[in-house]
Amino acid sequence: MSEEMGRVIVGKPTQIRMAVTVLLAEGHLLIEDVPGVGKTVLARALGRVIAGEVKRIQFTPDLLPSDVTGVSVFNQSTREFEFKQGGIFAHIVLGDEINRASPKTQSALLEAMAENQVSADGHTYRLSRPFMVIATQNPIEMEGTYPLPEAQRDRFMARITMGYPARQSEVAMLTAQAGGDQLNTVQPVTDAATVEAAIKAIRAVYVAPVINDYIVAISEATRTHPDLRLGASPRASLHLMRASRVVAALAGRDYVIPEDVGSLAVEVLAHRVLPTVEAQVAHREPAGIIASIVASVPTPARG
Repeated sequence: MSEEMGRVIVGKPTQIRMAVTVLLAEGHLLIEDVPGVGKTVLARALGRVIAGEVKRIQFTPDLLPSDVTGVSVFNQSTREFEFKQGGIFAHIVLGDEINRASPKTQSALLEAMAENQVSADGHTYRLSRPFMVIATQNPIEMEGTYPLPEAQRDRFMARITMGYPARQSEVAMLTAQAGGDQLNTVQPVTDAATVEAAIKAIRAVYVAPVINDYIVAISEATRTHPDLRLGASPRASLHLMRASRVVAALAGRDYVIPEDVGSLAVEVLAHRVLPTVEAQVAHREPAGIIASIVASVPTPARG
């Protein structure tokens, strides 16, 4: 999957691998970066390689929760109400510029992201599997936006930034795009059923008690760190464990090692913590704080 996606997202193997990891770990991905660096392309490419249904929701101030989840409409011929599915009903849901919608509309995603279902008009509707929300936001455009509350950010397994491409990668992109939109050339390499089977197989990857203790130790260190006024939640620990299993499986192992955990800690934890005012004044970023915590927590010895 990563190789096929790399044909249209040039020079970003780390971001592609993280997107695949989050999908296989049954999580959701938050992408924060400036406009035009490929956030939307990443989401669409992921949907294409798994031959899954992709829906895009453009979040705007006038977007309603029913536009996301769906609404019941009256059918004149049957004289009954029928539920019309909203944009959340897909394998890959791209929530573009999620911070432009009101908090009420943002919260329409919470049940779907946590429980893979939508409740509307007294009925519960199951979502497709696999199911993944990829939300994007531009951090530099703050006017007219509604920052995601901590409870919603905690629903995202990982946060990544795309970053500007290297010069050679950008030149290669221009050359490739000269022949038209290369996204249309991305071919499916698997299907939704196979991805779901892989997800179930990854759940069997062994996580030793000492690894679980290591994960919790990292989370606990964020809760007592002097530079942080909000630490990682228990959900963060769970997400870190799930993502570590995927990394182990992609490396060909049926067990998790400490390096799997450490390689994911910044992406999984940094967007969940809040630095103190003093840390902000000193320009100490959450990613750097998390990296220092991982370096300070003793690594379990291998048996």
